[in-house]
Amino acid sequence: MQVKAMLLRAPDASGTRVAAPERTLIFAPKGRDAIVASKILKDAGLDSNVCNSFVGFVREIGGGAGAALLTEEAIREHDSRELAAWVAGQPAWSDFPFVVLTKHGGGLERNPTAAQFVQSLGNVTFLERPFHPTTLVSVIEACLRGRRRQYEFRRLNEELELRVAERTGELAAANRQLVSQIAERERVEATLTQMQRLEAVGQLTSGVAHDFNNLLTVVLGNIEFLERGLDAAGIDGRMKERLSYMRQAAERGARLTHQMLAFSRRQRLEPKSLDLNEVVLSMRDLMQSTIGGGVEIATRLEPQLASAMADPTQLELAIINLAINARDAMDVGGQLVVGTQNVRLGSPRRPEEPAAGEYVAVFVADSGSGMSAAVRAKVFEPFFTTKEIGKGSGLGLSQILGFAKQSGGGVHIETAECRGTTVFIYLPRAHESRDAQILNVDSALTRTGAGQTVLLVDDDNAVREVARAMLVQLGYRVLEAGSGGAALELLNREQHVDLVVVDFAMPGMNGAEVAREMKKTKPSLPVLFVTGFAELKQAASIDERDIIAKPFSSKRLAQKVQRALQSADRT
Repeated sequence: MQVKAMLLRAPDASGTRVAAPERTLIFAPKGRDAIVASKILKDAGLDSNVCNSFVGFVREIGGGAGAALLTEEAIREHDSRELAAWVAGQPAWSDFPFVVLTKHGGGLERNPTAAQFVQSLGNVTFLERPFHPTTLVSVIEACLRGRRRQYEFRRLNEELELRVAERTGELAAANRQLVSQIAERERVEATLTQMQRLEAVGQLTSGVAHDFNNLLTVVLGNIEFLERGLDAAGIDGRMKERLSYMRQAAERGARLTHQMLAFSRRQRLEPKSLDLNEVVLSMRDLMQSTIGGGVEIATRLEPQLASAMADPTQLELAIINLAINARDAMDVGGQLVVGTQNVRLGSPRRPEEPAAGEYVAVFVADSGSGMSAAVRAKVFEPFFTTKEIGKGSGLGLSQILGFAKQSGGGVHIETAECRGTTVFIYLPRAHESRDAQILNVDSALTRTGAGQTVLLVDDDNAVREVARAMLVQLGYRVLEAGSGGAALELLNREQHVDLVVVDFAMPGMNGAEVAREMKKTKPSLPVLFVTGFAELKQAASIDERDIIAKPFSSKRLAQKVQRALQSADRT
């Protein structure tokens, strides 16, 4: 057991780099071979160590040596299995050299047992006795050189393995970084794809909404004329009731179109500096009556809340929409929390979230069913809804997103299935006083026209006819043009025009271009723009007071026309 434990300490057991041992172990228990060999090696300047027992010989080999010299009879007379086990257990880089002294004529060809030595010891050199001193020295030096090369190979191999490990670590780190960059790129590409998709849908939606606004202007305008005609004729009853139903349906379509424009971010907003705490508190009764008494409404308001820039009407609609969605997400009863907070946001992780910066947030939280990941991914798509048919248009959250983005903010949703949903609307902070804001148009109906001349420009004949009839009933003289070019020619012929009412979106020259050309010859001429939607970049320089949105009533048209004429009189 002692020898076996000793054999386990092979040359690589410590794993440390050591220089190759230079000593030669000698085991020749009979005769003078050990003494002679030791003296020859000493005279040659080679270190040697004579072992007195086989156990000691094996122990010294395990402790480290450059070569071993032993006699043939020493191997035969001892149990060499321990030595053979040590040889077999050498590491891959080690091939310990043995020199075996044989009797005269004891080579492999005449000594079959020598083949056994080769099999058990491996790296064996046979040296016949009597041997010349030079031969012994030459053989031992050759063995020591070979042993040194083995240790050098071991050192180089360890350095190579170390470099491979270091390089592998570097490659692993680079690979992790690359995987992270690929994941980030895929996230950005997915966000870009979603934004492009929403933008494409928005462009389609705005075009459809524009056409619908033209149709609704004609429908609502003619319904108004019919109602006035029935009133003038003193007709009441079923016919008037049916007209009322038609008006309600058309107005519902107008609201739906308004939502579509909000989603596509092409509606005209009137942002003001708002205290969101006041907005929430003023809406509490309205929200309670809208969602019913079965839902408890609680508020969580930031005491030192900054002012926000937003359109108050659109903000109230957004909060009402969120409250209705929250009510529908809760089976029976439940609690709805409406709150505000100042926030500082980092870089957005989703396309609906705003850019990094400081915002004022209003949020609506419910204790309802929450959203699955699949629903969460599609929740801002227009016309997507989880409600029953007829109970939702699917434009609520799309409208809220469009309003928030157009206002310079964004939306964030926190949700989990069976744990409720919280929707945050982030709005930009206000940096101007309320005194500097533009006043709303007076809601009171002002006096009608007194024969002033209005040039009406619209490429849609039906819309132009409705607007003309309204203006005539209001007491104005109306000139009509179906295009921008025709309007400019008519203006050059007509000496006196008090006001131009022009459609903003027309083929060829749009309303803004027509107004610029007119201002070159008549800079003081007031212009009122009519639009179903307005491209924000083109209409950015136009005052809100100079725009009337389709569909419009004769009352609204009267207000806008009178204000435009009054502004011209003051200048």
